[in-house]
Amino acid sequence: MTANPHPRHLLLRGGHVIDPSQGIDGPADVLFSEGRVAALGPALAAPADAEVRDVSGSIVMPGLIDLHTHVYWGGTSIGVDAVELARTSATATFVDAGTAGPGNFPGFRKHVIEPALPVRILPLLNLSFAGIFAFSDTVMIGECEDLRLLDLKECVRVAREHADLMVGIKVRVGRNASGASGIAPLDMALEVAEATGLPLMAHLDHPPPSRLDVTSRLRRGDILTHCFRPFPNAPSHPGGGVRPEILAARERGVIFDIGHGAGSCGFDTSRAMLAAGFLPDVISSDVHVLSINGPAFDLLQTLAKFHALGMTLPQVVACATHQAARAIRRPDLGTLRPGSVGEASLFDVLEQPTEYQDVVGQVITGTHRFKARGLVLDGRWWHGH
Repeated sequence: MTANPHPRHLLLRGGHVIDPSQGIDGPADVLFSEGRVAALGPALAAPADAEVRDVSGSIVMPGLIDLHTHVYWGGTSIGVDAVELARTSATATFVDAGTAGPGNFPGFRKHVIEPALPVRILPLLNLSFAGIFAFSDTVMIGECEDLRLLDLKECVRVAREHADLMVGIKVRVGRNASGASGIAPLDMALEVAEATGLPLMAHLDHPPPSRLDVTSRLRRGDILTHCFRPFPNAPSHPGGGVRPEILAARERGVIFDIGHGAGSCGFDTSRAMLAAGFLPDVISSDVHVLSINGPAFDLLQTLAKFHALGMTLPQVVACATHQAARAIRRPDLGTLRPGSVGEASLFDVLEQPTEYQDVVGQVITGTHRFKARGLVLDGRWWHGH
């Protein structure tokens, strides 16, 4: 390894590359130059001034994208620290799922998003003016319970002012999030999404509304998060099989995202959906103040759970790389294709029995666990062993 603190080139030597965007699953070197992926292949030659890192034994994949997080740390009660989480989970991009609304988004940008670079935070704007303003183990108030907090014009204005960052609109509905407002916030959010040309991410917790009410409204490219939630509003029948409204939504082009969190991913539901051949499009952690210490922990742990449930390594990697990038309309991310953004996530697959827990306390034992090895950002080794 060279001693140059700011090398123009970085070569990852001897790793096992998994890049589903290119159908790659095998040994390869990866060369980064000037902040971009320069080459990928066996026994690449190192430029004279390159930093060379031996990553033998590790999985090398495109920079991980966590599609559902809450990282407005210090500005909201729900937020966690994205930079610290990037170090421990080898995650390159955090999509903040509507922690901030029009009233506090400028502070989120100035005080969290911009200082976090090169760790990338891409926001969804909450329909509620105050965003998720009361979320903790002592105070819990749904931001869509009071329709007076929902100003569509302000949402459109802020989304357009920050169009360089904004990747979608977020709305939370269900007994906990929208209370007596029911389905109305979803209909309002769809108007904002249509006016801004952005996808909508919809959270659904306990009924009302029902999964049919929500999924029937979602458009091609919209995202249903918490898609494998336990009863009630589960997507599967109690005896197995996928409910027809869920199948119809996928046929229509709706994107299905796990959004694990503290209450939104059950092993029984997940087994039923996987057994029916209904894989998630995206696997995300929904990491926040109430899930970061379990049961979600982080994206890497959430991916490991679905590997333990029977998904292959390339399948889970795809759900947190190029498929997640597609959901936020960022084809420049989630791939190691030469010329793409110079990012890579590295982790080790350790063969050891590991217990994983879902949101209702059910435990399964997997044969492997994933351990973060390192993270490449902007073509440089940013953090790791």
